[in-house]
Amino acid sequence: MSNPFENALKQLDRAAKLQTFSPNFLAQMRQSQREVQISIPVKMNDGSQKIFIGYRVEHNNACGPYKGGIRYHQETNIDEVRALAFWMAIKCAVVGIPMGGGKGGITVDPKTRGMAPILGPKKDVPAPDVNTTPREMDWIADEYYKVTSDQKYKAVVTGKTIPAGGSLGRGTATGDGGYFVFEGLREKLGIEKGSCRVVVQGFGNAGQRMAELFHQNGYKVVGLSDSRGGIYNPEGLDVAAVGVHKKATRSVQDFAGAQNISNAELLELECEVLVPAALENQLTVENAQNVKAKAIIEVANGPTTPEADEVFALRNIPVVPDVLANAGGVTVSYFEWDQNMKAEVWSEADVAVKLDETMKAALDAVWEKKVALNCTVREAAFVVALERIEKAMGV
Repeated sequence: MSNPFENALKQLDRAAKLQTFSPNFLAQMRQSQREVQISIPVKMNDGSQKIFIGYRVEHNNACGPYKGGIRYHQETNIDEVRALAFWMAIKCAVVGIPMGGGKGGITVDPKTRGMAPILGPKKDVPAPDVNTTPREMDWIADEYYKVTSDQKYKAVVTGKTIPAGGSLGRGTATGDGGYFVFEGLREKLGIEKGSCRVVVQGFGNAGQRMAELFHQNGYKVVGLSDSRGGIYNPEGLDVAAVGVHKKATRSVQDFAGAQNISNAELLELECEVLVPAALENQLTVENAQNVKAKAIIEVANGPTTPEADEVFALRNIPVVPDVLANAGGVTVSYFEWDQNMKAEVWSEADVAVKLDETMKAALDAVWEKKVALNCTVREAAFVVALERIEKAMGV
């Protein structure tokens, strides 16, 4: 299995071949600024004691406080956390929010005080990730206040519940942001709204939200899927009705008026826009040649392998990378932090307007760089982000 941090460094190297960066800057970007490891003894239900390891990697804070989720997973390791922290630094920089890149991995009660000295509204601001929820973020904020008495304690984490200082619009932010990127991309590619067919792989939080927005705004969603398989109707699917069916049956399959298909078949459907919003490594060198979409928007993390990327580049199929397409979540996390720091509460409409402006401005900057360097959208996104980080570092 490939090492995620090695993959991240390869992306850094590719960007460095397209644009001149300071050798000192590139050397710094290859290393985390700080890595914290803690051992957490936990008493198990059977009375035994087990030691869990927790990591927090702070990759770069030139643009602002470290930002990134905390995940609970038995497979978490330091290289995975390093890679995710690096990508978070890129993601924040590409959308232009004043945050840096951090990430955490732990498998125990988030109330632990072992991380308290490195967290803080102006230092390191975690958020939910794999197997963590707004509930855990509320716990961390509460525990942080008990330890520090910091009056701005609500800003120490984002993704909290609304009563605890969470932001309106955070729950749909990833899907909303992906849709706003699509709207900007459609204009650049000249795709006609009336003839635009969309396929969405994944019917979770982000995938379902994007599918709903496509349908509500008059686009024809012809294919949808979840972990059990997909459905297809060339005349279009009623996404709201599919949602009701999914809730009742736990699957999108067997939806009335649609043909059951596999996830593999879904990726090769005739369409203008393909949105992988499920798992990583779905678009590979084996199926990339058969993809019929005119554009791909990566709402999942890492759905396209590097080999597939090369095929899409040769076929002139633009791939809006995950570091841009799914950055709506971290963008609204920043909005939440900003509201907490200023003791403000923004309306859901205000959040949506700000998110729309942020995502489309980011796409514009990346697209301009893509044209200037004659490179892929992914490469352009990394160059834009690295330029901003280098400028902030003053290297």
